[in-house]
Amino acid sequence: QVQLVESGGGLVQAGGSLRLSCAASGRTFSSYAMGWFRQAPGKERESVAAISASRDKTYYADSVKGRFTISRDNAKNSVYLQMNSLKPEDTAVYYCAVHRVSLIFTTRKDDFGSWGQGTQVTVSS
Repeated sequence: QVQLVESGGGLVQAGGSLRLSCAASGRTFSSYAMGWFRQAPGKERESVAAISASRDKTYYADSVKGRFTISRDNAKNSVYLQMNSLKPEDTAVYYCAVHRVSLIFTTRKDDFGSWGQGTQVTVSS
């Protein structure tokens, strides 16, 4: 059974940094794009960043470009999200997910399955 476990969330002041980690188990994900998404209270889940299986392609939402960096370690079946210069509007539950189709790089939320349980990120002003 596929399992994704996020960690690294917490409370941080505006301007601070956090590094989220997502460990995947159950099968090998090295052939699948992986992504980070977030959902704030009362809002829909949105795509934040994604990385292709071979790490040659990345995607960032306009709201996080230049501040967030996605990376992956296929040997560890893990994906990471380095978040710098955090803003109060970054407050949300952050989820990692694996693309449904191997070797395909798209970034729509519906293209991803096998979601983790989420980790809360709270940025105070």
